[in-house]
Amino acid sequence: MNNQQYGQAPVLVLNATTKRETGREAQISNIRAAKGVGDIVRTCLGPKSMLKMILSQSGSTVLTNDGHAILREVNVAHPAAKAMIELSRSQDEEVGDGTTSVIILASEMLSVAEPFLERKMHPRLIIQGYTHALKDALEYIDTISKDVDVNNDEEMKDIISSCIGTKFISRYNDLMCQISLDAIRTITIEEDGRKEVDLRRYIRIERIPGEEISDSVVIPGVVVNKDVVHAMMRRRIENPRIILLDCNLEGKKSEGGGTAEVSTAEEWEELMKEEEDELRTLCNNIIKLQPDLVITSKGISDEAQQIFVDNNITALRRFKTTMMTRIARAVGATTVNRPEELKESDVGTRCGLFKIEKIGDEYYTYITDCADATACTILLRGASKEVLSEVERNLQDALSVAKNIIFDPRLCPGGGALEMAVASHLMEKSKSVEGVEQWPYHAVGLALEVIPRTLIQNCGVNMVRTITNLRAQHSGDQNPTIGINGDTGEIVDMVEYGVWEPISVKTQTLKTAVECACMLLRIDDIVSGMKGKKKEAEGGPQGGPPMGA
Repeated sequence: MNNQQYGQAPVLVLNATTKRETGREAQISNIRAAKGVGDIVRTCLGPKSMLKMILSQSGSTVLTNDGHAILREVNVAHPAAKAMIELSRSQDEEVGDGTTSVIILASEMLSVAEPFLERKMHPRLIIQGYTHALKDALEYIDTISKDVDVNNDEEMKDIISSCIGTKFISRYNDLMCQISLDAIRTITIEEDGRKEVDLRRYIRIERIPGEEISDSVVIPGVVVNKDVVHAMMRRRIENPRIILLDCNLEGKKSEGGGTAEVSTAEEWEELMKEEEDELRTLCNNIIKLQPDLVITSKGISDEAQQIFVDNNITALRRFKTTMMTRIARAVGATTVNRPEELKESDVGTRCGLFKIEKIGDEYYTYITDCADATACTILLRGASKEVLSEVERNLQDALSVAKNIIFDPRLCPGGGALEMAVASHLMEKSKSVEGVEQWPYHAVGLALEVIPRTLIQNCGVNMVRTITNLRAQHSGDQNPTIGINGDTGEIVDMVEYGVWEPISVKTQTLKTAVECACMLLRIDDIVSGMKGKKKEAEGGPQGGPPMGA
């Protein structure tokens, strides 16, 4: 029962150390937290974006303009701010690009809702207007998109170029576009009209400090930081026969921790001979298939190494499961758990060259020149680990964009043109929306202008004059391809400027931003515990000994 109906004071059932925010106070708190997160990455949008230098908790330095990489290193306490950071992670996993845009757009969606809350409009009405606007926006985006030929190298490079044009690696635009395209086409498999493109499992990015970024290459096969297990084994083999194992080539250890009692030297020798015979049987099951290279995910004993050396077989050990999967796909082999079950069909024969090279102080194993390879390794070179980390982050975005185009070969204009066209369309259509819902619907159009507005601000030109001219160009649903030149801040036609983006990235950005804003607007109660007080109560001030101890 509600005690306030009878003039009684409300009963508090929460701990005294718990902080609570309710109603409009909680909603305004969420909006301000979201705006704070948006302000962190606002200057990281566009080709003239600024870099952020972050000292991570582990002590390493992160230098990047990637929204997800920045927010991943930021520690925040507010639950709404944590939800915004989770937003960039989900965007990165889903489409790989647009992590900065989605944070800026979501914070602006919440910012334009603040005046409605102050006028005591119910959050459900705001959410209803946002959802209606999202539905109409997605329908309008379909009408201004265009199809692309995924087999046309020049078109594909132009699209990938528009993604990495705002990144650190934009100076090596042509090289990185070619690397991304070659890697994606290597791992793409089409069966029965269904395409499979798995970036995480079948593309490995190997970072090797040294040389220049322009020396980076795509290798159809696998490169891994490993050396042979015995110095007498071959380090170069052409057209090798490769066997992959997921088992130990060592003496078996007792699982139950059993013991054997040996009283004489003869009994000890017999026990050792049994173990050696068992190991030799294992190796003979492998040798009978005449392999040139044996790779196992577990260990290889000294006795097994010597047996392989005597039979002119090279062996590598302790590979991760993901790496074994990648090698199996590259060379056409099958990973086997028991050597006695090996068959001729399990042997990989598609590798053209196996070699081991020393780069700096490390040895690297190359399994390359694979015929019809469906796995590859991108070998990145650069001056330092920090540079290589940033290049890898940028390359991941480019790979994701290429993957998105393979699955959905449709494009929409970039440079803020799409957001401005949708904003103009929604603001015009809001006039026909009935009731109070009209104002939140109109506000979504206003919020979408934040993308071209931020691009203009980051270029350093007159924002008010430029955005006004851009609005005039888009009035009446005209010129949907007119946007901002990210380098100069001028208004240009994206058809001539050549900046197009995958429709999947744009639609995912819009859906994620609106849904996040709706979720945070539905919160009307925030309860948070104060952890520090509990320690003081148990152990005295600052967690020290109790008083009088």
